Amino acid sequence: MQKDEPGASASRPQPVDFIQKITGAFGKYQLFLCLLVFLTKFPVAFHQMAIIFLAPKVSYTCATTGNETCPCDKPIYDTSVFTDTIVMEWNLICERKWLASFTQTLFQLGTLIGSVLFGMASDRFGRRNPLIAAVVMQVSLGIGAAYVGDFWTFTILRFIIGLSVGGTMVIGFVVIMEFVGTQYRDVISAVYQVPFNLGHILLPVFAYFFRDYVHFQLSISLPTIILLSYFFLLPETPRWLIAMKRSDEAIAILERVAKINKRPTDTVRADVEAYQASIEKSALKKGNVLDLFRTPNLRKNILAMSFNWLTCSYCFYGVSQYVGQLGGNIFLNVAASACFTLMGTLVSIPLLRVMGRRAIVIIFNFVCAGCLIILIFMPEGIGSVLCASIGTVSSFIVFVVVYLYCGELFPTVVRNAALGISSMAARVGSMIAPFVITMDDVAHWMPPFAFAIFPLAAGFITFLLPETKGCELMTTLEEGERFGKKDSAKK
Repeated sequence: MQKDEPGASASRPQPVDFIQKITGAFGKYQLFLCLLVFLTKFPVAFHQMAIIFLAPKVSYTCATTGNETCPCDKPIYDTSVFTDTIVMEWNLICERKWLASFTQTLFQLGTLIGSVLFGMASDRFGRRNPLIAAVVMQVSLGIGAAYVGDFWTFTILRFIIGLSVGGTMVIGFVVIMEFVGTQYRDVISAVYQVPFNLGHILLPVFAYFFRDYVHFQLSISLPTIILLSYFFLLPETPRWLIAMKRSDEAIAILERVAKINKRPTDTVRADVEAYQASIEKSALKKGNVLDLFRTPNLRKNILAMSFNWLTCSYCFYGVSQYVGQLGGNIFLNVAASACFTLMGTLVSIPLLRVMGRRAIVIIFNFVCAGCLIILIFMPEGIGSVLCASIGTVSSFIVFVVVYLYCGELFPTVVRNAALGISSMAARVGSMIAPFVITMDDVAHWMPPFAFAIFPLAAGFITFLLPETKGCELMTTLEEGERFGKKDSAKK
């Protein structure tokens, strides 16, 4: 692989250059589209992080003993902070305590399955219609979940909401990447996370004013009705239309975008037809998931990358939820953690410009592990919240970077497959995390210790990966297998 100047990672002709030629790299239309799609990240944060306030740590006394004992048939809950939670509503204490973690794990399983199913649907039926379907599911079932009367129905609805969240996450990112120019992708892939951070910050605001879980669930679901505007505002991506040989529809959209961006439109049809002819002549051999494991270098890269995705998801969602269990004001604790995470996202933008992907991932994995190890020995208080928040923001910075790192590390023919496997690994991490938090009942040091092991290991494992900053995007499996090897670096 040859090294290019930073920001020239697509110097070889790529499909994106064809779109850029017509629409420009980033104009008024791309800005409008980014703002439109960014809206989906608010409910992603609301629903993924809602468990912090749906099932917060709650004190109770047993009517028969006068103490917080187990088993307890008649608990009397402390309603000084929350008037009703799913823990209070369905007595998720003692032998039923695991069910609070299970509902979050099932939600994350839904996100995993949804990202796969909606990813496949977006390749088959286009980006627009599956994204709208996911939004309709999210709006209707989010509101519906507030009115169900039993735990299992609530949990099943949360699972289906998870499916829709997986869909909006995957398809929304693809829509933006297919419209935005190559030189802006690293910045946009980071800025794409900002609405999630803002949603995370808003969550304790909703929880503060709505202390009953029913009203809280409604408060995070009703604002998503605005996403139904996608029926009228969201376009299909020209790249998908061209791939499906629906050129006339693609040309109409490209001409509209070009006009909004004040670009010439007289050669759009000729450019589209020329591009289609060129890709039919040089059709690449398609890759699949198994190709990532057939050869040693690609196998090493996908395993190391997947472990990083698992780790940052495991730590981010787990430690964010753990912050809500620490002593002090739960609303301020969560808000502080969320604000730290937003700062981390903003810091990652210049970091991506000046530092290598591998260096950022290694450094912040170790920072995350270090903070969590310190947390083992720290009593609950402002210091522990601060330490946990730094660990959370470090894992989120890794999350922001691995999105881009993964896309650059694998060749075109297996890039989507690599992102799919890595995303699935991330969901596995977020499914495990809720149960780690319950280890606090055994010993205070166990959750931070269990969380610290993974980023510590991930930091060392990342040394096995090559740097991708300033490198051309690879196309074939052969290029992917050679990339990063010592002998190819000398060429």
